[in-house]
Amino acid sequence: MKPYRLLTSLITLLSFSLVSASPYNIAPDSRVSASSTLNESYEASNVTDRIIRVPDKGEWASKSTMTFWGQIDYPWIQLDWDNPVCVNKVVLYDRPDEKTHIAGGILHFSDGSCINVCQIPNNGSPKVVEFSARKTKWIRFEVTDGDGVNLGLSEIEVFPAPEDYSDYVSWVDPYIESARGRYFFFVTGSQPFGMIGAAPLTRNKNQYGGGYNYNSTDILGFPQIHCWMLSGLSLMPTTGNVNPTLGEQHWKSHFTHDGEIVQPGYHRLYLENYNMWVEQTATDRVSFYRLTYTEHASANILFNLGGYVGTSTMVNSKVYKTGNNEITGYFDTKGRLWGGPDIVRIFFVAHFDKPFDSLDGWADKDYFTDIEEFQGTTESTPRISSGWSYHDAPTSGVSAKYEVRAGDQINVKMAISYVSIANAKENLKEDCDHWNFNQVRRESQDEWNQWLGRIEVKGGTNAQRIKLYTDLWHTLLGRHKLDDYNGEYPDYTKGGIRQGSHTVNVKLAVGKLKKDSRGKPIHHMYNSDAFWLTQWNLNTLWGLAYPSVLDDFAASLIQYDVNGGLLPRGPCAGGYSYIMTGCPATSLITSAYQRGITKKWSPRAGYEAMKRNHAKGGMLALDMDNELDFYIQNGYCPDNAGLTIQWAFEDWALAEMAAKMGKRKDYIYFHKRSTGWTESFNKQVNLILPRRKDGSWLHTDPLNGAGYVEANAWQATFGLSHDIPKLAELMGGSDSLCYMLNNAFEQSRSTDFVYGYGGGYVSYANQPGCSNAHVFTHAGKPWLTQYWVRRVKEQAYGAITPDKGYGGHDEDQGQMGGVSTLMAIGLFSLDGGAKRDPAYDITSPVFDEVIIKLDSVYYKGKEFRIKTYNNSTENCYIQRTCLNGKEYDSYQIPHIDFAQGGVLELWLGNVPNKKWGIAD
Repeated sequence: MKPYRLLTSLITLLSFSLVSASPYNIAPDSRVSASSTLNESYEASNVTDRIIRVPDKGEWASKSTMTFWGQIDYPWIQLDWDNPVCVNKVVLYDRPDEKTHIAGGILHFSDGSCINVCQIPNNGSPKVVEFSARKTKWIRFEVTDGDGVNLGLSEIEVFPAPEDYSDYVSWVDPYIESARGRYFFFVTGSQPFGMIGAAPLTRNKNQYGGGYNYNSTDILGFPQIHCWMLSGLSLMPTTGNVNPTLGEQHWKSHFTHDGEIVQPGYHRLYLENYNMWVEQTATDRVSFYRLTYTEHASANILFNLGGYVGTSTMVNSKVYKTGNNEITGYFDTKGRLWGGPDIVRIFFVAHFDKPFDSLDGWADKDYFTDIEEFQGTTESTPRISSGWSYHDAPTSGVSAKYEVRAGDQINVKMAISYVSIANAKENLKEDCDHWNFNQVRRESQDEWNQWLGRIEVKGGTNAQRIKLYTDLWHTLLGRHKLDDYNGEYPDYTKGGIRQGSHTVNVKLAVGKLKKDSRGKPIHHMYNSDAFWLTQWNLNTLWGLAYPSVLDDFAASLIQYDVNGGLLPRGPCAGGYSYIMTGCPATSLITSAYQRGITKKWSPRAGYEAMKRNHAKGGMLALDMDNELDFYIQNGYCPDNAGLTIQWAFEDWALAEMAAKMGKRKDYIYFHKRSTGWTESFNKQVNLILPRRKDGSWLHTDPLNGAGYVEANAWQATFGLSHDIPKLAELMGGSDSLCYMLNNAFEQSRSTDFVYGYGGGYVSYANQPGCSNAHVFTHAGKPWLTQYWVRRVKEQAYGAITPDKGYGGHDEDQGQMGGVSTLMAIGLFSLDGGAKRDPAYDITSPVFDEVIIKLDSVYYKGKEFRIKTYNNSTENCYIQRTCLNGKEYDSYQIPHIDFAQGGVLELWLGNVPNKKWGIAD
């Protein structure tokens, strides 16, 4: 390992120990004893009762005294477990009474080790003590410094080290790259593809660290919607005299990560300005909050329904007080920079477990008291004067008011609908008809464990396992359901006027999903960023471990075509956003068909939709009919090599489906279209370059991004997934291709294979370059794939810090997480499974064993195991393989064999075996 790489690895491990998210607190599983207790109200077991920072409630207080000259008989408290536990973090909360203060002490462990603890805060705020993992049967905290009498603690929390993580949720670290992500990147209050996507908001912008940003120090609110171009319904609990007309910069609250717990399905933090805990969990369609107040106060639970939130702007809110513990209403969203319907209405309901004293409202600078109905402001202002823009608007909303005492809790549940208030109320009732917060959290995380557990691993480093399950979390998170419990969903595909990526003046229509014999919708409808180039990540990963998801999304995309006549790229609110290029739905739908994943949609209907969308007026070349004609006749899209490559691949995928369906004439037609890209190959540069209509080259600089889609010639050329043998032939043979590509990787090694849009030779921070390391295998040198996949996995995707983990650029709703996962488990598909007989390329996993649990609804087998021998950082080269006990020399596993289940064994070494896998 090179010195700077060793340093990077050490920094990564150190950073993990400092900023990793929390697994479950195991202190409540212990038996607690103490040197003394003041009385029954202050018994020792109170330090594990989860009542934290509330004066005189849930505290342990000792009988310690102080002489008139200041001497104190210091107490101790001890936690014992039935079996040894491996721990690496203890959080201590002093009693929130400044007259009695534990200032310092010593943590003793049963192995004889100890840690000195200094500067414990005197206001009850957390003192976090992190240390290298150690096995212990008990922990004793001995007080060594303090002031006052009856020294004690409000709480002790103890967190296990990775060696003792009890479930898959514990391995997920949502903090990873949260300082670089988009508004919808970090969503702790959501189920897999859930309709509700709730999370704290710390930085109110979309990209480059928007949404929840680890480096932020203030909470601006808790929006319930974190979607592609959809946002809003922001909750902000406050206390005291807060004037909401002054906006989020006035009502925001300071917070710290000390004492914060961040997990899939659960988030806990403390609002320092308002002296209260906020806990958040969720069901599929309901967000659930538990607010715990630590002081007597006038409480105001604000619902911000006006202004910009992350990715769109709320205006025209209407609220009805429908009871002393319920409000209903709606608001409109607008200002979608990247496209979609210009106005989308979102309906909501909020329930409180305690009647509020009154309901107030505000609209811009006007404040209203004790209201029954409320109308928010309607105006908004584009941030730039010309072109499409985010909008700003005055704040508007309502405030539920309470008088609370220290220790009081208020629970709030919310549900949304894109169709009606009645549907929002039904969603809430059907999803969560009780007030048991702990039950909802448990059920939420049980579901996450079931989904994350579809891939189980053994071996590897703690950092690699944390990254794997965080990757999987992202691949299951960012694309959200739009349909209600009753199967109704918004349809914005009809009418309106399309202007670029937007549709203006489009009206809401209500669609209804078909239902099965049990009365359940056959599939869901989704809001989603584009599926651009998902053949290299989601199509394959979902096909391996989540075939029902691939089936569902294929059905949803086809339903969009039924509704509006186009297969969407990035469907927004039941309409189109037209973001990105080509017809990426084609590769997703064909990959599902080729794997036999067609339980929720008709292959005939899907094929006809794709065929129509590959013709003039379709999504493939939308608004580019002349260019499509030229491409069909001449083989390339004028002035754009990126589109040439994408259109050719998607035509090839459609041709493969036509062939399997017996549509020979269509196969010949689309297959021919898929081969014309050769006309864009420049023999002097030896790469695919953009060409003008007259045959001249737009330019001959392979690092110039002009004429590509977020790429350049180096990145895009090798993304020609369907025709690598022909590309190798044009380059002068496989050796020449591999030499050029290997040199590109060498050039990119020092920058961790990460560049911005179109920069550098190889970039794994954006889609166009995400298949490049796997191309070597298809050019006869699989050992180079094995080597570079390991390097990219470590350098581009290996970090687990708040600023790095996915290339620091744009994770794109699970796409980079999908690539990272596939590299980690040692399977890939260059064409995403779109060929007639789909197969998976074999590389060397970073784990000793990978177990993919197969979905019995779709696949015959129970599980597919990949076992490696002699695995290490240096041993990345495959020496030999066996499949189900028999020697196996192919570099690919056919999907049909994978679906039967089995065991693939790989023997690894530190020297390439240049004979393995080349017979293909």
